Amino acid sequence: MGRPDKKAKKRGIRRLFTWKKMLGTFLLLCLIGIGGLYTVYLLVPVPTANAEATMQSNIYKYSNGTILARTGEINREIVGLDKIPLPVQRAFVAAENKTFYKDNGVDIKGTTRAAWNTLTGQAKQGGSTITQQYVKNFYLSQDQTATRKLKEMVIAVKVDQEMTKSEILAGYINTSYYGRSAYGIQAAARSYYGTDASRLTTAQGAYLASLLQAPNQYDWTSASTTGRKLVEERWNYVLDNMVEMGWLPEAERAGLKFPAPRAPKPLPGMEGQTGYIVEAANQELMRQGVSEEDIKAGGWTVTLTIDEQKQKDLVAAVDKQLEDKIDRKGDKKAATVQAGATSVDPRTGGVVAMYGGVGATEHWMSNATRRDFQPASTFKPIVLASAVENRSTTQDGRRIGLGTIYDGTSKRKVVDSPIPFAPQNEGDRSYGPVTVQKATNSSINSVYAQMIVDVGFAETKKTALALGMKDGPDFGESPAMSLGTMGASTLDMAGVYATLDNHGKKVTPALVKSAQHHDRKVEPVKQTGEQVISRKAADTATQAMAGVVRNGSGFRAAGDYDAAGKTGTSENNRSAWFVGYTPELVTAVALFGEDTSGKIAQQVTLTDSIEPGRASGGLFPALIWGEYTERALNGGSDAVFELETEDNTGGYGEPTWTISPTAPTEEPSEEPTEEPTTPPATTATTPPPPTTGMTTPPPPTSTGNPTTTPPRQTEEPTREPTNTATVQPPDTEIPGGGGGDGGGATPGLSTQQPR
Repeated sequence: MGRPDKKAKKRGIRRLFTWKKMLGTFLLLCLIGIGGLYTVYLLVPVPTANAEATMQSNIYKYSNGTILARTGEINREIVGLDKIPLPVQRAFVAAENKTFYKDNGVDIKGTTRAAWNTLTGQAKQGGSTITQQYVKNFYLSQDQTATRKLKEMVIAVKVDQEMTKSEILAGYINTSYYGRSAYGIQAAARSYYGTDASRLTTAQGAYLASLLQAPNQYDWTSASTTGRKLVEERWNYVLDNMVEMGWLPEAERAGLKFPAPRAPKPLPGMEGQTGYIVEAANQELMRQGVSEEDIKAGGWTVTLTIDEQKQKDLVAAVDKQLEDKIDRKGDKKAATVQAGATSVDPRTGGVVAMYGGVGATEHWMSNATRRDFQPASTFKPIVLASAVENRSTTQDGRRIGLGTIYDGTSKRKVVDSPIPFAPQNEGDRSYGPVTVQKATNSSINSVYAQMIVDVGFAETKKTALALGMKDGPDFGESPAMSLGTMGASTLDMAGVYATLDNHGKKVTPALVKSAQHHDRKVEPVKQTGEQVISRKAADTATQAMAGVVRNGSGFRAAGDYDAAGKTGTSENNRSAWFVGYTPELVTAVALFGEDTSGKIAQQVTLTDSIEPGRASGGLFPALIWGEYTERALNGGSDAVFELETEDNTGGYGEPTWTISPTAPTEEPSEEPTEEPTTPPATTATTPPPPTTGMTTPPPPTSTGNPTTTPPRQTEEPTREPTNTATVQPPDTEIPGGGGGDGGGATPGLSTQQPR
């Protein structure tokens, strides 16, 4: 009785699971699955790139191509596929996805095979295609989830339809992580082999392709014995695949040896002078139209004009002549001294060296580019150049030139000035009648204060701006302007003096030689240009400053080279300068007094900070300048100034006596000046100074130049002092002005001041 029931039950089950029903169910499930996949395909868009995938570092190079610095959170520099050798491209395909050029972005067979190999512990090749890995790197996260994997496959199919294989391969190679903090093949090539991606060999390319499977484990220099064995096996696997695919001849393959990479090196940081230079370059790029956001986004390769060796020379000069002589940590006064310098090639305008301070990570504001300190008497040659350029005359109608006689009396009231001014010379020293050459050598304030009135404030400022100085609210028109009361940087002054060195043709200093992004480039600044002042005007200033170096306040800068320059010491001894040049090199060196111990940095005096008494432009700045110039010129130079002055003799009454080449008997003038709030009083019994600007009549003249040889000045220097500190007066403010290398007064004091 029971058997019939069992047979009936079996027949019922068979009717329920017939092959037709099972096939139909399978097809239905397939349709549902396909429909589901299609729905996912429609619903999953290709997203925008993730932030890290597009981030790049900026690369800054010296003029010789050596890398100075990399900046940015991600060490990556995207390069086009055309910059990657074809065998290297093929090595990545052979390593990761041999069907890359044939598949549609997803390799089902490969995925299945990879799953099986993973289960059996025989994985040689990942299941994801190059397209999938690119999608993961560029669009998605690295999360290992089923949802992320499904998105990856769908997006890979879409990307394969929208992009070429070359674009996908380039994206994959540039976004992959290679270890050593290197993202992309360019960063990897530099990190592992010290070369650009364009110079990679087949063997090196195969190693980098092998790294992607396990970047940290396969780094040869730090890998374990097992890691080295595995990466070498992987390297051989890649090359064998290349042979199999016809991309590498067997004979060539047989000759390849494993290319052990070099040891890792730390990425160049912002310490030392690097940060100053990078920031100055970025500022220049922004002036050229590159936004700050573009720079931060990265991807720029910036080749600088900075000469690697000259940069080292400048740092060494500052260290030897300043830093090695002071105790910054133990001496609070010495800690206030800040050095800055800029060196320019006058033939090209390129900034070849820059010193911004003790280090960008300790003192971020660059002392090379800051404009908050006065350039002091380094402005005086501009007054002289303007006088020659404008064919200016003295109060009695004599043309102004190097031989023109002026009254060098200290505290002498400037004649015909709309603003009363009676500057004091160094140590309140009066020189009597002196030539402009002597006044330049000894930086006599009273002479140049009168000269700028004779030339005209507006005309002098026009010349200064044409030469390269920057205008600003502190660039007031007054007799004190002759003493450099405006703000200027060492970069500014190096440019001004480079224009003088270049015989009056404009030189615009620039640090950026070229700047390229993967999709654009920036045109460099035009560094040399039109004639902004006449050659005679520029060359006359050069001749005057050559005297400063030969036997004036800049004698410590002299060396085995032709040189011209000017010292400067500003109001209250807050800055000390030496700006000078040879026919081949222009350099501005400055010391600034700055107290950074408080919340806000304050300008302070340099007095008693690095030597007893005043810090003069003729001492430490000139010593640094000379040390650097000697190093930069490899000990010296045969180049000479080719000057064209009036009658090619110095003109304008240049003295005919021979200037002694020996050092001065006393420290030349470097005392700053203050514009007086109360001009010196005069009485009926004291006649005003003559309109000639002299206390004694000039030599007879019928041509505007002296016709007799002026007597040799008794103050002409003959030897270097044995103790420079003893001849430098303390930093005291003297009513009515200071002295030689001064700048001093706040410009533009009212003529209505009480007398």
